[in-house]
Amino acid sequence: MPSIITPVILVGGSGKRLWPLSRESMPKQFVPLLGEQSTFQQTLLRVADRGLFARPVIATNDAYRFMAEQQAKDIGVEIDLVIEPERRDSGPAMAAAAAYAQSQAAESVLAMASDHMVIGVEEFRAACRDGLAAVERGGIVTFGIPPTEPKTDYGYIRPGGEHIGGVQKVTAFVEKPNAQTALRYIAEGLFWNASYFLFTPEVLLSEMARFEPAMAAAAKDAVAKAKRNGSTVFLDADAFSRAPAKSIDYAVMERTDKCWVVPAKFRWSDLGTWDALLDVGQADSAGNVVEGPVEIDHVRNSYLRSDGPLTAVIGVENVVVVAMDDAVLVGHRDNLPRLKDVVQRMADGKHKAATEHAVMHRPWGSYQDIDRGERFRAKRLTVHPKGKLSLQSHKRRAEHWVVVRGVAEVTLDGKIMTLHENESVYIPMGGIHRLANPGDEPLEVVEVQTGDYLEEDDIIRYEDIYARV
Repeated sequence: MPSIITPVILVGGSGKRLWPLSRESMPKQFVPLLGEQSTFQQTLLRVADRGLFARPVIATNDAYRFMAEQQAKDIGVEIDLVIEPERRDSGPAMAAAAAYAQSQAAESVLAMASDHMVIGVEEFRAACRDGLAAVERGGIVTFGIPPTEPKTDYGYIRPGGEHIGGVQKVTAFVEKPNAQTALRYIAEGLFWNASYFLFTPEVLLSEMARFEPAMAAAAKDAVAKAKRNGSTVFLDADAFSRAPAKSIDYAVMERTDKCWVVPAKFRWSDLGTWDALLDVGQADSAGNVVEGPVEIDHVRNSYLRSDGPLTAVIGVENVVVVAMDDAVLVGHRDNLPRLKDVVQRMADGKHKAATEHAVMHRPWGSYQDIDRGERFRAKRLTVHPKGKLSLQSHKRRAEHWVVVRGVAEVTLDGKIMTLHENESVYIPMGGIHRLANPGDEPLEVVEVQTGDYLEEDDIIRYEDIYARV
């Protein structure tokens, strides 16, 4: 029986239904939704038992790879990265991850999302062990969540009569139902579909070749022609683009006769909506979940959160209020399914806060706008220990750097200087410069830009340790 499971964690999506906390530049899997760690970090820790799980493989795109690396490093977990050159849904992503796992002689693979909540780590690991019995017999195993209510935003799994221990054969995957059908599904013993899949790479790729031969061939070719840089694998763009964009459920799971289901004993949520966070949060006696500096009065059955400004909410019920430094959401819970469309309209209207967080993350750290006006822009830069910005220049702006905390190594026109707290330097327009943190603690710098154009694309890079252009 396969004994070591290679976790493949899928990291993608923009999480528009959880705006403004989740945005394109910082999607929900990297945000601390519950507790101090992100769901991505919680997922990594869930598969940290090296007696059962091998080193995790993260399947993501180039926009998120540095965040994945840094968040894994922050909790002391080593990972491999498989970088998709473009987003083509979960089918090609899982196929490529399976092909990569096969190339590394993985015994079995557990593919799962990075943005879900699981309560009950030992129960989760027990479900993985139970599923290996069906994997040994050539099965693809999924985890079925016993429903607690008639959810209409989850797919369902219909188990059959055949058993291997506690693992049941799947007779059908069914789409998201209406409320009446969901009630019937619960009565008939169907499970919620968590879309976690346990399999050998050979079986998944064989079934994919059976149902989606172009997808299987493209994924294998993308891995065969991939370029590797340390623990990061860059899939071949031309090969990967030939894979049809389709979810793994549509591509394989709803068509195969090899699927089995383990009834889960852990608590699970996909945390896909603000209502989901209300369901899993610690509610007060009036049914409210309150996070951050929020004061309420005569409020019921509501989710209320501030990640910045002091917020007062009075005399409402069944609402979601989320306040951040640069954006605020106020909505009735019944109308929140429309949020995704509203966010898209804001993005189409070129509102930066629709897709970008106030804190923008980069491979070297992050920056946040402090103030902005005509011909000036002030930022707070945070540089990771040993982090370096690119060697660069600007055509249309000058910069002033003031060290607030830590030690800065500044390169300016070939000269290197060291700045300590309360020291500053002027970077003239056109000066070739770099900011680096040589220390073991984060470096904080206030940057004031002046000029007639202050956007991020006014940059010429001469050298970059992160291989950006």
